[in-house]
Order: sequence, then structure tokens, then C-alpha cells
Amino acid sequence: MIMTDITLAIVGATGLVGKEILAILEERQFPVKNLVLLASKRSADTVLSFNGSSIKVQELTQDSFHNVDISLFSAGSSISEKFAPIAAKAGAVVVDNTSFFRMDPSVPLVVPEVNKHALKNHNGIIANPNCSTAQLVMALKPIHDYATIKRLVISTYQSVSGAGKEAMLELENHSRYLIQGKVADPKEFSHHMPFN
Repeated sequence: MIMTDITLAIVGATGLVGKEILAILEERQFPVKNLVLLASKRSADTVLSFNGSSIKVQELTQDSFHNVDISLFSAGSSISEKFAPIAAKAGAVVVDNTSFFRMDPSVPLVVPEVNKHALKNHNGIIANPNCSTAQLVMALKPIHDYATIKRLVISTYQSVSGAGKEAMLELENHSRYLIQGKVADPKEFSHHMPFN
């Protein structure tokens, strides 16, 4: 397969992360011959733009991965649990952005700038770590290579956007309510997010 012959699928193409993946692929001129945009039944038939072309989003089904070379998954753990093995069995290399496979010892957890050698040992599915971890290990790798790190204590603050559109909408609305002196019960989180 020549790099320009790639058929690439994005699972969760209409979500926040899916749209960002699409923008980065376009910005970096990733060599895609065919792009398959996949999402829920509710989002099917949405039209997204890529490299000046309008591409209709298709409903994600078990038959979505015919002739797909690479599938980028970013639609939530339950979707990855169900559909990533199906995509891999159909012959696609799955790169999963959810947490579902991160602790699975049979699935390599890869940050290419740190351990690209692990890409050689996959069974069709490759996981990537949480965004905070990915950035952290890229900064720590040269230090570790120079003077082996034995122990590290890290605290992170996670973005509300990682919880999806509804979570971001709740943050926006609850921020507005608090500024107006009102309070609303959280639905997406166990406690209030604004100004927390």
C-alpha cells in the first residue's frame, strides 16, 4: 500500500475530538485517498468538509469497515469496546483515543515520540493515553533517558471538553447562572464545574 492509497475512517467524526482530528489531518495534508466519516444514527447525513470536498457522515454499523486501512476511534469507550474489534477483524488498524483499551496488556499504549517501536507489536488495535499523559511523557522521556526517573508524583486538571458537548454546554450555562446569582443542579458531573 502506497501512503496516498489510504482509506481512513474517523469514528465519532461529528464530535468535538472527531472534528479536531479532521482539521489536523487536513492541516497536515495527511495522504488520504478515501475518507469515511462515521457517527451515530442521529448524526448520520451531516455533511463535513475535508480538503475542499463535502463528505456525508455515515451511520456507524458493523459493516462500516470494508476496505478501511486505518480507523481513528474517538466516540467513547462503549463504542470502541463494540466496534474496534470489528474494525480490526475487517483488516483496519485501529487507533483508539478512548480509555477502553488503555489498560489492556494485549494492546500497545503508544505515544509515537516516546515508544514508536511498540507500533510493531499490535493485533489490529493501538491505544493512546490520556492527553495529559501523552504530553507529560514526551517532556519526561529525554530526562528519563539521561537520568533514569524512579518516582514521579503528578496532579492534573482535566478539561471539561473531554466529557463532550453536553458537558461543555452545562459548564457554559451554569457559569452564566452563577454570574446571575442562580444555581442549577449538575447533570453531567457529580459537582459544579464553573469556577471550580
